[in-house]
Amino acid sequence: MRRFILPLVIFLVVAGFLFKGLNLDPREVPSPLVGKPAPQFSLPRLDNPETVFTPKEMLGKVWLFNVWASWCGACRDEHPLLVELAKTGFVPVYGMDYKDTREDAQQWLDQRGNPYVATAMDIDGQVGIDYGVYGVPETYVIDKKGTIAYKQIGPITEEVLRDKLIPLIKRLKAQ
Repeated sequence: MRRFILPLVIFLVVAGFLFKGLNLDPREVPSPLVGKPAPQFSLPRLDNPETVFTPKEMLGKVWLFNVWASWCGACRDEHPLLVELAKTGFVPVYGMDYKDTREDAQQWLDQRGNPYVATAMDIDGQVGIDYGVYGVPETYVIDKKGTIAYKQIGPITEEVLRDKLIPLIKRLKAQ
């Protein structure tokens, strides 16, 4: 009887993990940065390379930080939503152009519209590493204290905007 109990227990444990895994959303990859201060940086701005953008400028505000690139196909999918969101004035949207050229990035925004208050240029990808970026687009909601409250991996969709980002931003603004 004992020799059947151990395999049964192992089977039940493995089955439990598999069952739990079936209920997870594969688009939601937990980020170790959520709940921690956003990494600080100072990067040149796309519109004026002599000036820099740093997240310290945003302390006291809730804001979106969108990592994108002109070579990114999925960035094209989410871009119209970001343009519409920016027009509402609901939340300031800042961008970080990732591993791109200034010319390509500026042309891309000129053609598609510019939803960003400012865009930082992370040409070598170092700041992206600090933020845990492993693909673009990625978007962060950053609270008034400069803490990462949420990380969206992949393009923002209407559902993500409606069901996750807007309610979270409303809650953070009220705090």
